[in-house]
Amino acid sequence: MILSSRKMRLEVISTVSEGEVNDCYLAREMEGGDGSLFTLLVIRDHETVRSLLEIFSMAALSGDEGDGPLIDSFSSEQSYVLVFPYRSERPVDDFFVGEVYSLEKCEEICSNLILACISCALPFPILDLILSQKKINISRDGGIYFSYALDLKELDKTRTERDCTTRCAEILLDLLSSKEDEKNVTYQLLSKKVANRSYNRFTEAYRDLKIASAPTKKSRIIVRIKSFFHRNADQLFGILFWVSLIVGIVALVLFLSHMFVGDIPFFRIFFNSFKNIGTESLLK
Repeated sequence: MILSSRKMRLEVISTVSEGEVNDCYLAREMEGGDGSLFTLLVIRDHETVRSLLEIFSMAALSGDEGDGPLIDSFSSEQSYVLVFPYRSERPVDDFFVGEVYSLEKCEEICSNLILACISCALPFPILDLILSQKKINISRDGGIYFSYALDLKELDKTRTERDCTTRCAEILLDLLSSKEDEKNVTYQLLSKKVANRSYNRFTEAYRDLKIASAPTKKSRIIVRIKSFFHRNADQLFGILFWVSLIVGIVALVLFLSHMFVGDIPFFRIFFNSFKNIGTESLLK
């Protein structure tokens, strides 16, 4: 099968998958190419095509599209085609060996995943599919890159950065699960934030990862203190709230006592205690 656009003439060399709304192929450029391979998503469902056009249009208007991985897009007969680069796949599920890696290496790979999400310049509904379908690959040196053989059946144009960040954090938890007993600071922090859906941006997850991992690399007391307060912020604010409430109630009681009685009975306990020392009265 040959598919042509204004920029490219592509020959399909193999079928990767066939789905309800789209098929996925591996293709090579026929003329003037350098032998590179491409991933083609051939979409037959018109509603999905409409959603994709809206997604890419909104990304272009917001300036989030940038120099993304989408190489070309065009109509071909009754289908719409998306062209992405192809790179030999090394799925993270198959090539990530957390039991072998050190904790520092696992945290480095987690950081690389967040950075890959930040720099991919893909609309969030597409990135959400990549993360949910685990089209995540790991290079031999621990780098992270994506593949694009996607099933667009579950495409949701309402997905936002918050949805993607939460899904990414869930993957980070899987990657760090083998190190939970070794050091659970990072794992516990991410678990808490994911459970509460507290992440709105990838930069927040990256910051937490760096804060939590810093104590193993730096023994400075300031770093440890910052990490402690960051991990326990909710509990500390809760304690502060109750302490403030109790102090406020006590202050109100003392004020009302002074207003209506003209005295503060509570202070008499201490005052009367010093009237006599032994058998001598201090009032003489």
